[in-house]
Amino acid sequence: MTFLTQIIRKVSQSRLAQIDTFRRHPLEVQQQQLHKLLQQGCRTQFGQHYGLEEGMTPSRFAAQVPLHEYADLAPWIDRMRQGEAHVLWPSMVRWFAKSSGTTSSKSKFIPVTAEGLSQCHLRGPRDIVALVADRYPDTHLFAGKTLTLGGSHQLTTCGGRAQEGDLSAILIENTPWFASTMRIPRPQTALIADFEQKVAAICREAVTQNVTAFAGVPSWNLVMLKKVLEYTGKQNLLEVWPRLELFTHGGMNFKPYQQEYRRLIPSDAMKYMDTYNASEGFFGIQDDPQSEDLLLMLDYGTYYEFLPTDALADPSQVVPLEGVRTGVNYAMILTSCNGLWRYMIGDTVEFTSLQPYKIRITGRTRHFMNAFGEEVIVDNAETALHQACSATGAVVCEYTAGPVYMTDRSKGSHEWVVEFCTPPSDRARFARELDRALQQVNSDYEAKRFKDTTLLAPRLTVVPTGTFFRWMSQRGKVGGQNKVPRLFNDRTYLDQLHALVDAADRHD
Repeated sequence: MTFLTQIIRKVSQSRLAQIDTFRRHPLEVQQQQLHKLLQQGCRTQFGQHYGLEEGMTPSRFAAQVPLHEYADLAPWIDRMRQGEAHVLWPSMVRWFAKSSGTTSSKSKFIPVTAEGLSQCHLRGPRDIVALVADRYPDTHLFAGKTLTLGGSHQLTTCGGRAQEGDLSAILIENTPWFASTMRIPRPQTALIADFEQKVAAICREAVTQNVTAFAGVPSWNLVMLKKVLEYTGKQNLLEVWPRLELFTHGGMNFKPYQQEYRRLIPSDAMKYMDTYNASEGFFGIQDDPQSEDLLLMLDYGTYYEFLPTDALADPSQVVPLEGVRTGVNYAMILTSCNGLWRYMIGDTVEFTSLQPYKIRITGRTRHFMNAFGEEVIVDNAETALHQACSATGAVVCEYTAGPVYMTDRSKGSHEWVVEFCTPPSDRARFARELDRALQQVNSDYEAKRFKDTTLLAPRLTVVPTGTFFRWMSQRGKVGGQNKVPRLFNDRTYLDQLHALVDAADRHD
């Protein structure tokens, strides 16, 4: 055990005890979080509008405050961006995280309060350090540096003293100096606007460093790490960074990328830790290396509620934490110290454990395919692709899918546009395995596929390497927390990809 690891383990003991407390007493901790939030909320214009009171019960709170999506809160947030104080939070908010999300091309500006930074956004990384030191006492992780790949929207002034930009830029601005010394690249490099220029600069800066960990979104990190190998001429990342130990990832399902990462980092000692963090807050950590489930972090200044996705049009079906059940797909609703009140974040989760409360992310409330009543969600897609890859030896780099509409001559189907890292030897078999797996995990899809009643077999469209990167770049959504839209209920994304490939073919 290194000396630094000993210090971190000793300093972290009180925090680990607090995590253990909310594992054992989750409902009490959530009641405390709501009480503290109401203390703040009743001092705001929002609170006066909705009659918030310090001692409100959860049921009364839910009855008086409606559910909000971003469009509902946008007028309040716009006033805050212009420098108005005491709107959604009882202070002037200095930071706004710019996010396009995955449900709309329009930018969102999520308030990031001083309390949100200290109690939520920055507490998550600190807890990761505490958990890693506790789980792996022999780690040499802290003797090296963590390579982080964030977004590229630099901070700009939006009104008064307020600034807006990528959450990663806000965190760089507010990370304590001692933590900054343990990470690369330098802030000047991290905030380079052009993604490809930033990756090139990271290569020059990072290859001479003792990198023991890296963090970020799996897809964009994969692009960066392959560039590192091109830059160095090495065969795998352990030849560049021999003491590489940990990848802390989030933002999307890691499973489709798992095999490619293991190829690039051929070590059984390499550890992978999933997290659930977003512009709206930090919500979950994979605390058990033997399970992919995420511990729901209950003392981060967030009060949680949940709405079954089959009842999205009925707010009366919202339940607090004590009302959830395992195996149900829920839309997550936040009330948080970032000034969000009963806010539907757009993510869907499923509880895998109630003692303690653990979740897995299943998708987005608006990212699904249901053109024919099949109700395919992202979790179904990820599971089916994983099975198809396992059966055919393929590795998927990126994908998206959408409907092929019925015509007077043909029934409907799904089209899957896929970019492979390792293509299957038999594409037709891959498509069959994908179809079979989807029928296994989704009974509605299975019913529509039965004897081709409503849906024909899926179409597989394979696109050249780099297509998805060019598509995302063309849309101005490269790097950071931008995610490739996985499923969509119309052909908007499919048609854009086809047009991009066709244009490249004509150019060639």
